[in-house]
Amino acid sequence: MLSDFYQPGQLPVSFELYPPKTEKGMQSLMLQVEQLVKFNPAYITCTYGAGGSTRGRTLDIVESVKKSFSVPVAAHLTVVGSSVDDLRSFLTEAQQRGVDYIVALRGDPPQGETSFKPNADGLRYANQLVELINAEFSDLGVLVAGYPETHREALSPEADLDNLKRKVDAGAQVIVSQLFFRNADFYAWRERCDKAGITVPIVPGIFPVQSLAQISKIAKLCGANIPAELSEKLNEKHDDTAWQAQVGTEYAAQQVIDLVDNTVPGFHFYVLNQADATGQILTQLKDHLDGKTSGDPVNA
Repeated sequence: MLSDFYQPGQLPVSFELYPPKTEKGMQSLMLQVEQLVKFNPAYITCTYGAGGSTRGRTLDIVESVKKSFSVPVAAHLTVVGSSVDDLRSFLTEAQQRGVDYIVALRGDPPQGETSFKPNADGLRYANQLVELINAEFSDLGVLVAGYPETHREALSPEADLDNLKRKVDAGAQVIVSQLFFRNADFYAWRERCDKAGITVPIVPGIFPVQSLAQISKIAKLCGANIPAELSEKLNEKHDDTAWQAQVGTEYAAQQVIDLVDNTVPGFHFYVLNQADATGQILTQLKDHLDGKTSGDPVNA
């Protein structure tokens, strides 16, 4: 069971990939995965393009990762543009191709549309997808998304938390958070989840910023706030992407160290098919944990 990874005394990591558009990109991705698996991930997930545009490619990738590296894999699945039969077809193929887990999502409206419109024969909410998986594909473990800073379309933080509770009550085994840059937001949200009776592991999603332009676009899409100190630091050398990447990596490393000191069950890294930054962060985390174990007064 998915939650078995998140036992006391363990600190599992997982990584999220994105389907490349070319065969050359696929070859590069597999080289990056080769670096990532050195950190013994609990599982590796793969998302897909808006509206399901690379859904088949996602299954290709997770199947290749599992066969090449013998690591459990999870495929993302949204209800956007799909009938229930489409979803059943994907889930059946996922099982046949060795997928272990599903990241069950509603998904964003297709590009050019401002609101979500379900397929006439489809589902409207992620909790309905969780219910479908548990009822008909119970061999697949289920992860769902949570939003420390509230989903952009939620009527209120309370309504957003109610939606999350419905997903858990439907059978979700693990919550992975949307990316965030202020740990205080994660801690406050986690406390609210606990008060709401949500008891499954809540795993922080970590995004190592690689450039100001990149994170400005992504933060706008997902509704994450960029702290002024991070934005100002990235702006100091706005033309130096290598320097910005190092700033972003160091910032994420400090996030991770603070989170592990505040008893998170593990980490999920949005690696965007680049292993270097995540590798640096996990190396710093190992040094921090080794220092605590040895009684380093700085880290005790």
